[in-house]
Amino acid sequence: MKREDNISGTLDWTTIGLYLALVLLGWFNIYAVVYDEGVHQPIFSLTLNSGRQLLFIIASIFIIMGIVILDIRFYEAFAYVLYGLILFLLILVPIIGKEVGGNKAWIGIGSFGVQPSEFAKFVTALAVAKYAGSVGFRMDNLRNQAVLFVIIGLPMALILLQKDTGTALVFIAFVLVFFREGMSPFLMIVGICGATLFILTLLIPNQLYLHASIVGILVLLITLGKKKFKRIAILTVGAIMIMGIIESVDYVITDVLKPHQQNRVKALINPDADPLGFGWNVTQSKIAIGSGGFTGKGFLRGTQTKFDFVPEQSTDFIFCTIGEEHGWIGSLIVIGLFVALLLRVIFIAERQKSRFARVYGYSVVCIIFFHFAINIGMTVGLFPVIGIPLPFFSYGGSSLWGFTILLFILLKLDAHRGQVLQRI
Repeated sequence: MKREDNISGTLDWTTIGLYLALVLLGWFNIYAVVYDEGVHQPIFSLTLNSGRQLLFIIASIFIIMGIVILDIRFYEAFAYVLYGLILFLLILVPIIGKEVGGNKAWIGIGSFGVQPSEFAKFVTALAVAKYAGSVGFRMDNLRNQAVLFVIIGLPMALILLQKDTGTALVFIAFVLVFFREGMSPFLMIVGICGATLFILTLLIPNQLYLHASIVGILVLLITLGKKKFKRIAILTVGAIMIMGIIESVDYVITDVLKPHQQNRVKALINPDADPLGFGWNVTQSKIAIGSGGFTGKGFLRGTQTKFDFVPEQSTDFIFCTIGEEHGWIGSLIVIGLFVALLLRVIFIAERQKSRFARVYGYSVVCIIFFHFAINIGMTVGLFPVIGIPLPFFSYGGSSLWGFTILLFILLKLDAHRGQVLQRI
């Protein structure tokens, strides 16, 4: 394909600057996790995670060059081909994959492993954008909505088979994209109400109080409203369904969730109930972040980090290092960089002239936001520990490359937004 000229002059350098800042800060914090004052190995030593992460960063530069060189039409034209390929790889993972940390989510190539689920995010975003950008597409059409849910549901189901629940849940973020494109907010309202009810059921041991409250609200609504049979019947059926959901929570917790997943829910509700057991991760995470105070202990001086109190600190709990060594100020800077990146990507998505590029842009926003919010939320006890990385920060080649591709495809599309002739 023919290469476009002067591509470097049209890329959004503000976004690239934010990307570089996050990647470099992540690299330094990975080094802080593995730094040993007694050994004092340099940051680029290949025996350390920081040295290997540097190789991943260098590889990312070549990936970016490849994305920039490819013709802009490639991403839309081959969206379904890439989607089919990633589904094939996800099917292969449980068969030939290797297990790491309890999840069979990696395909091994010698001593090196690749996690296809990390790449499934940007591929699914392309497929969703391709379908939503097709001629005659209407978001209020039930068939179109069903197809979109199938597109996000297939990789989600295959990833669940790998026992990687955290990564599978990321695909829920695409629902926010559907709302942006015109889907009724009814599903979101039902989901929020269901989640709230689920949490209330966990927080209130005696479910009789919840049932009594629902009956009281039902009687109040029937008394204050019109005494029509249809209305009363709908309200009654709704109340019965809600009470059924309440009764099903115990079944879901005890019979559906696996023991380690049950412990994560328990740790979210009351981490102090077993601080040396299922509450250990969250408790130590909050201690590490809180110990940093306002300005932090200083770079490479985190004691919680050095003595391995927080597990998986190079990956899922990397934010603990930021809080401990750089304090409230450092945490605010990192969060500010992520918020700035998200706002910038929203701005880029809104200025696109094709629905394909716009839908893809909002997919980028939602995926990064989900990772950012859940990862930081679980380190401070706001969300259960589901094991997803902090974008551009956490150690790992598949994660870094997946997010890099996700972001830079959008920048490539944005660089040529004036040349796209697709109808909106």
